[in-house]
Amino acid sequence: MDFSRLRTTSKVTTEWTYPQGAPLRTGWLRVDTAPDHELYWEEYGRADGEPVMFLHGGPGGACAPVMSRFFDPDRYRVILFDQRGCGKSRPTVAADGPRKALAHNTTDYLVADINALRDELGITGKMHVFGGSWGSTLALVYAIRNPDKVASLILRGIFLGSKEDLLYMYQGNAATFADKPYGLTEPGAYIAYPDEWKAFVEVIPAELRDDMMGAYKAIFDSVPTTEPERQRQLQAALAWSVWEGTISNMIPAASDPGKFGEAAFALSFAQIEAHFFAHDLFLKEGEITDGVGALKDVPVHIVHGRFDQVCPLTQASRLVEALEKAGTPPATYVITDAGHSAMEGQTVLALTAIMDGLPRV
Repeated sequence: MDFSRLRTTSKVTTEWTYPQGAPLRTGWLRVDTAPDHELYWEEYGRADGEPVMFLHGGPGGACAPVMSRFFDPDRYRVILFDQRGCGKSRPTVAADGPRKALAHNTTDYLVADINALRDELGITGKMHVFGGSWGSTLALVYAIRNPDKVASLILRGIFLGSKEDLLYMYQGNAATFADKPYGLTEPGAYIAYPDEWKAFVEVIPAELRDDMMGAYKAIFDSVPTTEPERQRQLQAALAWSVWEGTISNMIPAASDPGKFGEAAFALSFAQIEAHFFAHDLFLKEGEITDGVGALKDVPVHIVHGRFDQVCPLTQASRLVEALEKAGTPPATYVITDAGHSAMEGQTVLALTAIMDGLPRV
């Protein structure tokens, strides 16, 4: 099948090819000390199958069993794990606080963690690396630095994390919102989600809205000593988390933000994201687009929703352009009629079809 020409029909609901299986094994892996970072991992599918390293989004999201359903359990050995500071890994920002859980929490450490988990699980050959959103960023960085360990890259919702990418999502028209809340003064995701944007913006006082990410991070960096201060920090984390969770779907759930509205998830998710974004993802400028030449022997498969408002399609366009300039055009580039979420129907179909069609390793 020619995946470079794959097209899908309009479908919003999710129809999975493979059933939800139980994990073969679960465990924790200590990857650092002071603090003692331990990664929680789960393994699905076939114990002797082709290994797939699944990289979740965020940074600061977490894995869930449903993420194993993109893969044929009779073919693949799927490893899900929660990155530092979030999910079931230890410590977490929510339970242990940012000073502990954000220590030694950078992109370099996360790349090293992938290799540590490979070693722990006895993966000695090449593996497929599958990542969406921030997971696509981390997958690209990992593969550029370790091309000899990667059989293929499967990327969804490309996130390159430039300043303009972040401003589109978090800044928008916030600086003029008080005077002109529905003014289209700057590009941004707010254009498609004005009511949800209002809830996100109004957490921050009008005089601080020139720098929304900075204002939120100041709240996260504070050390609350009273219950009102703790509630203020939680309110900000929930607003940040729910904003992203809502706009991740082309058609948002009417009233249920799901995990994005849960306090423990939001506290970790929002504060880890703000930490990484304040430090330019701990990457050098152009590190990904300038480095893709290292992927000359790694097939790259890309799926991106046309209506993605978390990571607009232009980010995929920039990556494709960089790959083509390096002489390594993507093996697959699918644009679905979907938003950002990996769980939207067309995106599920496209990702599953790609995994089913990969040459066997």
